[in-house]
Amino acid sequence: MLEDPFWCSTCVTMSTRPRIQFDSSGRCSACQWREYKEKQIDWMARWSSLESLCHGHRNKDSYDCIVAVSGGKDGSYVSYNLKKRLNMNPLTVTVRPAMETYLGQKNLSRFVDSGFANILISPDPEAMKTLNRIGLSEMGFSYYGWLIAIHSAVLKVALQFSIPLVFYSEDGECEYGGDMQLKDNGIYGVDYMLSRYMEAGYDRVLRNSGLSDSQLYWFTMPNQADLDKIDLKVTHWGFFESWDPYRNYLVAKEHCGLQESDESNVGTFTNFAQTDQDLYPLHVYLMYLKYGFGRATQDAGIDVRRGAMSRAQAVQLVKMYDDFYPEEYFESWCQYYGIGREDLLEVFDRWANRDLFKKVNGRWLAKFEIR
Repeated sequence: MLEDPFWCSTCVTMSTRPRIQFDSSGRCSACQWREYKEKQIDWMARWSSLESLCHGHRNKDSYDCIVAVSGGKDGSYVSYNLKKRLNMNPLTVTVRPAMETYLGQKNLSRFVDSGFANILISPDPEAMKTLNRIGLSEMGFSYYGWLIAIHSAVLKVALQFSIPLVFYSEDGECEYGGDMQLKDNGIYGVDYMLSRYMEAGYDRVLRNSGLSDSQLYWFTMPNQADLDKIDLKVTHWGFFESWDPYRNYLVAKEHCGLQESDESNVGTFTNFAQTDQDLYPLHVYLMYLKYGFGRATQDAGIDVRRGAMSRAQAVQLVKMYDDFYPEEYFESWCQYYGIGREDLLEVFDRWANRDLFKKVNGRWLAKFEIR
């Protein structure tokens, strides 16, 4: 039996978040991290270490580094700063998502047109669908195949082109309330990707897929021995500069052509993030059913921590938006996965947390209220 849920005393992070920790004042680890960033990190020293890292990887004959991008705000921000502030020559790499949106396609095109070389990887669509479907069923994770590929495929490109420096955006574990293992170490490896970002399901999902090695090419992690040969270093930009998603959005909009949605994104009050694929609303709905918090909780928590709204405002927004029911997507999701509506609803039943939700007239409703 789950103990009664509670919420951060400073923001709106919920106690059910995986790997979350709270201090004696009831502050979540994301809020503790914000204070740590403000008071204990010497950002000038970290920027100097970034300059040294970049200087050691400049290559006049080829690309200096790789940046994982989708055409959205964060990868665009990282790429822009590497090029304009650090005089680097980045190769950007994108893995095409399933059910990509027209806005996502246009934003990637605008990003490339703003001055960046880009490799667009389109993995075998049937393999992607198979892995996504297994992830949906066995992990409650709607785009698990794509999640694998944005790591495995990027590392394969780094290996193929012998580019030994890879940038991702932020460390979500530190920023949003998880494991702070890397708070003082900017370089990480495949083991961290598998255990944190892939939630330790990588081996099982690939094993259960029944796919051939060729179909799994872009979804298979390179051998560590091969990565060691090029002395690969993988890092988060957020280790070197205090992370601010809204600042990233403004820079990407001004310099990289980023366009936001005309309306608020499904399940939240913002319109400028995660607009590239129609599987994301399913991802956050399943997150809500599993843990009791949704996209609005995440967005409101970020805004409270950056000082853009009060906790009271955040609570009201969570009440307004978190409990959304994405029925408008059901038909397209079923068509993509090749399942029936009853199969999709069974997935919801399987992953709904009975300690947090009760089923009323066919829909899972919260037994709790944020406070």
